[in-house]
Amino acid sequence: MTGYLVGVDAGNTMVKAALFDRAGTTLAVASRSSETLQPAPGFVERAPEGLWQAASGAIRDCLHKAGVSGAEVLAVGAAGHGNGLYLLDEEGRGLIGIQSMDNRAEALATQIAAANGDEIMTRAQSRPWPAMTPVLLRWMAENKPDLMARAHRALLCKDVIVFGLTGRMGSDVSDLAGAGLLALPALQYDDALLRLYGIEALRPILPEPAQSDELVGHVTAEAATATGLAEGTPVVGGLFDVLASTLGAGTSRAGEASIVAGSWSINQIFATALPEEPRALLASVLGRDTWVSCECSPTSAANLEWFVQTFLSAEAKALGEDSFDLCNRLAAESDPARDLPVFHPFLYAGPVPGARGGFNAVGAWHSRADMVRALYEGVAFGHRAHFEILDPERRFRTATLSGGAAKSPFWAQIFADALGMTLHLSDCVETGARGAAIAAAIGAGLFDSFDEATRTMARHVTDVTPDPAAQAQLDTRYRRWCAYRDALGAAWAAPQVDACEPHKTQAERTSHG
Repeated sequence: MTGYLVGVDAGNTMVKAALFDRAGTTLAVASRSSETLQPAPGFVERAPEGLWQAASGAIRDCLHKAGVSGAEVLAVGAAGHGNGLYLLDEEGRGLIGIQSMDNRAEALATQIAAANGDEIMTRAQSRPWPAMTPVLLRWMAENKPDLMARAHRALLCKDVIVFGLTGRMGSDVSDLAGAGLLALPALQYDDALLRLYGIEALRPILPEPAQSDELVGHVTAEAATATGLAEGTPVVGGLFDVLASTLGAGTSRAGEASIVAGSWSINQIFATALPEEPRALLASVLGRDTWVSCECSPTSAANLEWFVQTFLSAEAKALGEDSFDLCNRLAAESDPARDLPVFHPFLYAGPVPGARGGFNAVGAWHSRADMVRALYEGVAFGHRAHFEILDPERRFRTATLSGGAAKSPFWAQIFADALGMTLHLSDCVETGARGAAIAAAIGAGLFDSFDEATRTMARHVTDVTPDPAAQAQLDTRYRRWCAYRDALGAAWAAPQVDACEPHKTQAERTSHG
């Protein structure tokens, strides 16, 4: 039997479509940008129609690049950033799209956490945070009641793409659990949980859940015209992108760990049961019986993207060099034995409300190369802080690494040294799209489980092991990084709010270590 699988991965800036064969080999990749709007400080939005246009265009470009007919595609899966909020009216028109980098509801998230955070953690194994979907629903109801009166369905990012493909306004359990909207382990809506967020009246607009690998619809005639897919092609429910990236990198079993260093710092551990004492920012589910604890924040490679766009893109263009290659070259020029600056990757969010990114301990002798290396280290330290919450006993000594850092051997080594972990690198760059395609393969009947599909379609090709001397050096620098982070808490906090201590109760502690 021949045939191909399409996976779509929608992040906060780019939407990528990739074509895979049944063995998981990447045959073609295409991407389209989706315009991000920032109408006010802390607001990060995009039009739902723009998201669909980017996705449909990327699918069409991918098929054309591969020279494959849409009729040869067996099934389609989509993944997208978790949380945020995409509202559609009854006709399917987009009302607003709020992305997971948004910070408008920071004060409200703090308020909900203070009032009900512990009980929310007990019921949903999630901590309230600004771009969390139920927090945004409450914010919209309080601040945009006229728009909310027109809202027919609240969707998550990848659900907009599934709607564009099939006309279904639904979601899947991995995304809804990751958004803290489902009671766990029942994986059902719970009126008591919705009341804790203050959104019980909005239950009618919440999407009905499906399994991630469940066939939820077929490509419509209109979508076929837009994408080049054949009308009637099966489409599955799709995945929370942090799980899709993990699957695509080759992790699917209980007892394994995963790191995704993309725009977000994603750190996950897989288990057969939910933890008795939840620690992580959120929990999700892979399939029907594998539970995932995830500690995450928008504090990873997005910081490098900002640095490149702000300081290096014009120079790289003039040199005819890729901007990120220039970063790697500069970082490699820095002497790791020197007293380097400290970088905190809190450009979009941090350990307390009001936290900001920045360099500390900068001396007149430091070079650009030192600054870039400090940024690389600071991002890796942010991941380490997350793992200290997830795994304080340090039981996990290996993990898969995917995302931007995995594309740079230099940065991947810094990650291994900073975390003291052996890191497995995937044979695939577009792991999120491949994870979505894995779900599609199961829905198409090619495999019986995520584990079987992942073992066939995803492979590790490189192991990066810690260097003992570099690890000792970075252990010392990490302690300094933490000391600056904790000391800056009082300066970051709003004047009327007492400075946060570095370690709070489950209800109070944020997602950034």
